[in-house]
Amino acid sequence: MVIKDVTLETVCGVTSVLPENTHMEFAFAGKSNVGKSSLINGLMNRKALARTSAQPGKTQTINFYNINDALYFVDLPGYGYAKANEEEKAKWGRMIENYLHRSRQLRVVFLLVDIRHEPSGNDRLMYDWILKQGFEPVIIATKLDKIKRSQIPKNIKLIREGLKTVKNTVIIPYSAITKQGREEIYTLLDSYLEQESPENGGISEGKI
Repeated sequence: MVIKDVTLETVCGVTSVLPENTHMEFAFAGKSNVGKSSLINGLMNRKALARTSAQPGKTQTINFYNINDALYFVDLPGYGYAKANEEEKAKWGRMIENYLHRSRQLRVVFLLVDIRHEPSGNDRLMYDWILKQGFEPVIIATKLDKIKRSQIPKNIKLIREGLKTVKNTVIIPYSAITKQGREEIYTLLDSYLEQESPENGGISEGKI
């Protein structure tokens, strides 16, 4: 995949109406401070279009990035921010639920989990909840550069066991520093673009 053009096209708050996009959507979910904005920036080849912050809980809207006028990256609010009050947590939860339930163009949910640690309770809840919405999340194991290469297999196993992933769940280790893992994600995105191209019948909507 070659990223030629990127635009932050739509920003949705709690009371916003979700856009009726005509291109497929790929959503990114993860707890606060897991590296979601850094991953999206890395995929878009942009340094700071998706806002990164040392302060967790920064993303409080659903942001739609138009990529090459061919697909959308959808940045969902981070969950599990300890300092957010219960009302805020419930609000973000409703936003995510509304999007996953209503989007007609959503193809894949990327769930980000810190490769250094066992998945948290919130991670497990989000994984199970995404499954119940009819999607099988692709797991992005972030912070890859923070561990030794020899630790990767053990930590990937820890994620599989911690989330109790379904058979053949894809887990892609990713580093925001070295961009390791980016090409694997591009390959997955390209497979959907090819699958839904007009030459191949062009699936217009629906969950995969």
